[in-house]
Amino acid sequence: MSEQKKKFPQAGDTVDALKNAMREARQKDARWQDGKTFSMVFYPGEEVAKIQEDAYRQFFFENGLNPSAFPSLRKFETEVVAMSADLVHGDGDVAGNMTSGGTESILCAVKAAKEWWLEKSADVILSLSKDGAGFQPEMIIPLSAHPAFDKAANYFGIKIHHAPLRDDYRVDVEEVKKLVNANTVLIVGSAPAYPHGVIDPIEDLAKLALEKNVLLHVDACVGGYILPFVERLGYPLPKFDFRVAGVTSMSMDLHKYGYITKGASVVLYRNSDIRKKQYFVYIGWPGGIYASPSVSGSRGGGAIAAAWATMNFLGIEGYLKMAKAVMDATDKIKERVNEIEGIHLVGNPDACVFAITSDKLDIFGIGDELTLKGWHIDRQQNPGSLHFTISYGNTAHIDTFLTDLEAAVKKMRKPSIHQLTAKATIGLVKGASKVLSPKAMSRITSKFGRQKKKGIPQRSAAMYGMMAALPNKGDIREIIVNMLDGLNKMD
Repeated sequence: MSEQKKKFPQAGDTVDALKNAMREARQKDARWQDGKTFSMVFYPGEEVAKIQEDAYRQFFFENGLNPSAFPSLRKFETEVVAMSADLVHGDGDVAGNMTSGGTESILCAVKAAKEWWLEKSADVILSLSKDGAGFQPEMIIPLSAHPAFDKAANYFGIKIHHAPLRDDYRVDVEEVKKLVNANTVLIVGSAPAYPHGVIDPIEDLAKLALEKNVLLHVDACVGGYILPFVERLGYPLPKFDFRVAGVTSMSMDLHKYGYITKGASVVLYRNSDIRKKQYFVYIGWPGGIYASPSVSGSRGGGAIAAAWATMNFLGIEGYLKMAKAVMDATDKIKERVNEIEGIHLVGNPDACVFAITSDKLDIFGIGDELTLKGWHIDRQQNPGSLHFTISYGNTAHIDTFLTDLEAAVKKMRKPSIHQLTAKATIGLVKGASKVLSPKAMSRITSKFGRQKKKGIPQRSAAMYGMMAALPNKGDIREIIVNMLDGLNKMD
């Protein structure tokens, strides 16, 4: 049956009607205004938000595609890039661009690495082609690296290798070394890796990259605008930026701990020679010469202007103040988690990104209880855990969160109908997988995830447990695709 689609309105609605419709539509959205969202939104407070809104509004319609048409945006972008480079110890040679987000920054860096490798290896590739041998660029990333690298590999035809992690959840450099070969275009490290909040051994990766003459990208999308200030506050951190010889590019999300409105990130390169490889130029179009520095063509000027205004308004002192509040809140949570019986931190996170797990209790059940209290928390796997990214907007609500967390853990210690249902569902999946053929299991699981009713379920423990129990991980992909398809259908 085809989707029922909203028809184009014959006449426009009134302003009041539109406002009421939008107000009603957001009633079930994550409550970031109450500090209950631990990802997705990084709220800087009312004063900074007003600065951003004014800057965004002034440049709402401007287009960053053509800097000659809007020299104001060129000024803002180049200064944002320069300030960002300064923050991560870049010298005068470091170059970069603003992008729409971390995924685009990563796509740009991977594209540049592939082009750099193609130029460097042109003679070898030509020789291989004549011999009839196949060749393909390859990339090595930690198992914990952001899936945007997998997306980039898929888009650009790059073979990807996922290097295993050590017991401390940092990438195993010895395993990375085994994977490097003549086709390696890029090695990746994270600062920090999103799942566990730990910084990969960047200095060791850099030594390997220099030894093998391979580019090294540091994904600091999460940490780029918080780790430098955490370090200034006196927290011990390993070096992860351009202080490390061998680091050739970095990605840093302004719309995370830069506290900029969504649609703002930065990609940086050790020098402009590498940055040039991310550019796209086409000179055969009847419409004129087309050139764009990043993946995006047209770019809204609002996010560029808001980034410039926010960074200049806050300065080092403003960001330090916010970082201290974040780290004080993080330390408070970590200390209390260590005291609550039945839960513990995953690994030893370096700053304000971390995960909580349990060896005794249903961690996803704990997450469900917190969801019922209005908290928006991401779920993770291997190990099953709840993920937290503490930002400035959360800091005033930590005591409430800890009270709700303790209550959720206490509730999970007592049997309930929801726990029994979740265990029964997981048990059925495990039992069925032992007696049914893989094809039969796939036919059954293909039906899971299809949206039968409106809204997003508040309890997900059974679903996460079921997916972990499936022997064929390809079935999980089918479930997620069905869920995505359902979520993108009209109600």
